[in-house]
Amino acid sequence: MSPAPEDASVHRALGLSDDEYQRIYELLERHPNHLELAMYSVMWSEHCSYKSSKIHLKRLPTQAPWVLVGPGENAGVIDVGDDIAVAIRIESHNHPSAIEPYQGAATGVGGILRDIFTMGARPIAVMDPLRFGPIDDPRSRWIAEGVISGVSGYGNSVGVPTVGGEIVFDETYKGNPLVNVLAMGVLPTERLVLGQASGVGNLAVLLGASTGRDGIGGVSVLASAGFDESSEDIDKRPSVQVGDPFEEKRLLEACLELLDQGLVSGIQDLGGAGITCATSETASRGGAGMDVDVTAIHARENNMEPFELMTSESQERMLAIIKPEDLAHVEEISARWEIQASVIGRVTGTGQLRILDGFDGDVLASLPASTLHDDAPEYKRPIAPPADLGERRAQDASQGPVDCINNLLSLLRDPAWVYSQYDHQLFLNTVVGPGNDGTLLRLRNPRNGQETGRGIALSTDGNHRWCHVDPRQGTAMVVAEAVMNIACVGAQPLAVVNCLNFGNPEHPEVMWQLAEAVDGMAEACVAFNAPVIGGNVSLYNETNAVDIAPTPVVGVIGMHPSLTTPPPSIGFPPNASLLLLGQVPDTDVSLAGSQWAWEIGGCKDGTLPTFDLQQAVRTSQFVAESVQKQQLLAIHDIAEGGLAVAAAEMAIDSGFGAQIVDHCDHVSMFNESGGRFLAVVGDELLDDFLKDAKRHDVPAIQIGRTGGTSLNFGTEIIIPVSELETAYRTELPEALGLGTVNT
Repeated sequence: MSPAPEDASVHRALGLSDDEYQRIYELLERHPNHLELAMYSVMWSEHCSYKSSKIHLKRLPTQAPWVLVGPGENAGVIDVGDDIAVAIRIESHNHPSAIEPYQGAATGVGGILRDIFTMGARPIAVMDPLRFGPIDDPRSRWIAEGVISGVSGYGNSVGVPTVGGEIVFDETYKGNPLVNVLAMGVLPTERLVLGQASGVGNLAVLLGASTGRDGIGGVSVLASAGFDESSEDIDKRPSVQVGDPFEEKRLLEACLELLDQGLVSGIQDLGGAGITCATSETASRGGAGMDVDVTAIHARENNMEPFELMTSESQERMLAIIKPEDLAHVEEISARWEIQASVIGRVTGTGQLRILDGFDGDVLASLPASTLHDDAPEYKRPIAPPADLGERRAQDASQGPVDCINNLLSLLRDPAWVYSQYDHQLFLNTVVGPGNDGTLLRLRNPRNGQETGRGIALSTDGNHRWCHVDPRQGTAMVVAEAVMNIACVGAQPLAVVNCLNFGNPEHPEVMWQLAEAVDGMAEACVAFNAPVIGGNVSLYNETNAVDIAPTPVVGVIGMHPSLTTPPPSIGFPPNASLLLLGQVPDTDVSLAGSQWAWEIGGCKDGTLPTFDLQQAVRTSQFVAESVQKQQLLAIHDIAEGGLAVAAAEMAIDSGFGAQIVDHCDHVSMFNESGGRFLAVVGDELLDDFLKDAKRHDVPAIQIGRTGGTSLNFGTEIIIPVSELETAYRTELPEALGLGTVNT
């Protein structure tokens, strides 16, 4: 056994507190050595252990009859019928992307894809909710360009389409971008495999790329600390992983073949904390132990120390648990796919994770596997709302330089430059792609590729403005918006995944934001009958001790029962009735949390508009059914920018305008009251549609007609569609991708 460190304070340099060191001492009944400390430091980091958030995450609903795998595994899995399952996962790669934008984003895509195929699913879609500092800030533009290039460079090369996402620019993310990535895959239910080690004597085989020094301590160096002016990016760059999408593609195909042939009893991807995480988690989940030979780990650099081999987060690696008699077959498949396969471990019945210098050599570390995984700290950190919360909520967010025409033009932004970098038609599954409310993909049988006639809908959504004003109601509204987006393509929700992006958990106000957001998400998910089946918490998103605005991002997955015809577009057709569906706002409507208030009025506080969650549920269900029954000519949810931006986007999409009665003041045009849609219905169906809406207890008000070449609000506000389109199309292409941004 290696001796204990003479200076026990080394744990502080590894990010462990004195209390955590004392807990390790109690668990081991001795002082840990340097290698053991390094392993605890990565496994007890915020990224791996959720030590500040898991006490709150327990309040989320996670179960339903169709949920096969919930939180705690590599990805959530739901049963969608016909013996077909869908795996879905969302992750963050925020801090690495601030240091090395291209590799940070690229390896974020690679990691989320491995989370999917480690469940036995073939990844068929990626989405990328992205948030950056102000678009007029050169460094923020540099980060944005690098991130977008990283997503496209990796996703396009590995052959998985990027089918949607978000792009947001705001001062709150200056220096601390948010790079969240979602992936979804499809599998036969019989191919589902979990990340568990079982069977004493079975082998742990490391598959894929060799292990290097890139990414060492990434989860503790990057994911558990904020940024400040004294932090030099160059010092943190070795902690950012380097990706190879072609290695990932070979690894993906090899793993799916191994699973198809029944050669794997457990499998785990190597992401945060590397081999330490994969070996300890599989052993702990399986109630087993494992002996690991560090000399057997195929490395790409000479003289790597045991702690480097055990904590490196080098990409494109998997750990498979196999029977000894299947090793030759596994090696044959690996060789055919040109990936390395090394036996680095053996499953034991001791419950101990032992790190050895050769299977018959010295013991370098020995600790109960569960202490790394199940016995990580769980903190109940202090919670306190902002001291001036009452004062902030009393502010009037409707004041500002009101010029409705110019205000609307300034709020328009086309994300097409971003998604034009991505291939979103790979596999030819995409029915409705990026640029619409929700994404809709054909559901094919993964056994033979045949279409099932049904569709899978996806959406990712977040809104830091709502959540800054009121994290509880704001998060509920975010969940509702995601569900509304898939309703526009005719789908009902089945499950939610979340990526909770918050500031420093040691700040009581941040923990209040997180706790409130979790409760708002729980309420909304219960109302929509959409359990949370997985997620990620990203904390310490702060720069110079200033926390980002709370930014919970949700991904929702739903099902369209019959893809006989494409859903309606968002574009106005000519000469039809324009309806406002959903919650009827109070007479005194608030602009708090709106894009107008933040970007034009200069007010970031106030009180959010009243939000009727149950009404949003009824309205979304009604819209999804109306799309399925082909009753709508066009449909678009009302979210950021309010009714005015939604109507402008519909006009731009088709080239036709609309004449909207009333709604000609800035409060009516730009408030972001939740749970509302703009719908276009043909005159021949109008009476029946209105009666149907009344039967479903869904408010439906005719507010105008479509057609013409301008978008009119009342008789005073008249904007040619061509002006709307010019404002919409030009900002991102002019700001990004021109090769003029320097670090």
